[in-house]
Amino acid sequence: MLKGKIAKLAVSDVRFPTSLEQHGSDAMHANPDYSAAYVVIETDDGLKGYGITFTVGRGTEIVVCAVEALSTLVIGKTLEDIVSNFSGFYRCLTSDSQMRWIGPEKGVIQLASAAILNAIWDMWARAEGKPLWKLLVDMDPKQLIRCIDFRYITDALTEQEALNLLEKAKEGKQQREEEMLKEGYPAYTTSCAWLGYSDQQLTQLCSTALTEGWTKFKVKVGADLQDDIRRCSLIRKMIGPENSLMIDANQRWDVAEAISYVTKLAEFRPLWIEEPTCPDDILGHAAISKALAPLGIGVATGEQCHNRVMFKQFLQASALQFVQIDSCRVGSVNENLAIMLMAAKFRVPVCPHAGGVGLCELVQHLILFDYISVSASLENRMCEYVDHLHEHFKSPTVIRNAHYMPPKDPGFSSEMFDESVQKHQFPHGEVWRSILEKNGS
Repeated sequence: MLKGKIAKLAVSDVRFPTSLEQHGSDAMHANPDYSAAYVVIETDDGLKGYGITFTVGRGTEIVVCAVEALSTLVIGKTLEDIVSNFSGFYRCLTSDSQMRWIGPEKGVIQLASAAILNAIWDMWARAEGKPLWKLLVDMDPKQLIRCIDFRYITDALTEQEALNLLEKAKEGKQQREEEMLKEGYPAYTTSCAWLGYSDQQLTQLCSTALTEGWTKFKVKVGADLQDDIRRCSLIRKMIGPENSLMIDANQRWDVAEAISYVTKLAEFRPLWIEEPTCPDDILGHAAISKALAPLGIGVATGEQCHNRVMFKQFLQASALQFVQIDSCRVGSVNENLAIMLMAAKFRVPVCPHAGGVGLCELVQHLILFDYISVSASLENRMCEYVDHLHEHFKSPTVIRNAHYMPPKDPGFSSEMFDESVQKHQFPHGEVWRSILEKNGS
């Protein structure tokens, strides 16, 4: 199953008009349309792999162009060629001597790399007949290490240190896997309190979530202080003092402004403030972390962190207390393996970002692996969940009692229904033709 050559790579611009109902709205993204550059690769013996990278509407077409430009580095290779030296292939894809100039390992080019690599990981898991999390959990530590490009991070984590972490985590591994299969991984919900939702909608959704067993809630903040005080007060009164509240500013503030603003929200006892400032400002995050520590409020960030090098520096600078990996922003599973291992070394919990189409489906595999094979801890750990667009995937996320239940289907849970892809292709799919005609575009 690994010897067929990759003969085709197709990529589609798939968009969902979530802005019509303010789903996903926050302080910096007022009207997002959850979207994806959707990649399908196929070998000459019929094996397929499906991958996505997440976007919020305009600009998806640019990622599609980048995927097409990188496709020449994939076509003609066998899956065996790739996975036998996965770190080498990762470097080939992300460090092409000319293409890297428009990265390197960041921005559009890294989003495109992630889409392709996600499809390759999906293909590999399908070839092995396992869900991706199980493929990773069953791998020998030395094989896992061969998937990681350690360039630029050895001052924080060496190959030997990574191997030692994986070897140490073997103790109790089987019990943790059984625990996950029985109980699932703890989740928190962002679906109740998008910034564009009315108080009535927020109240109704929060009430429903509480009856469904949710105990961890995130509120979008950052547009207006008095509005945020009202909304946080409303949520905190509804969920009670025993449940967890997180707040997310989506990069809205300068450093001093973030410290001042969050201090005024401290009475609602948020566990963390997420993305308080520019996602590239490592020292700014460090200053915010230091200032908020006496209030018991941590800093969480990572969903727009470019690569493993930035995560390395965030960790070295004590600039975050919660590492938020994303399954599409960095270089797919390969780079997330490096980030999770660095987080384990620095003893910082991983709490993935999953606010977007397909992100819940993908990142659940990574966090299951992190608990079973790396961290061996659930302390201060949870994975984001949003209740949007799962119906478009063949293997949708399963939530039970506010926990992610481990996927059972082979692959990375990234395959969409053909009908969903066709109807939502931009701009010629049925859904978008109707919207554009209505708007006179």
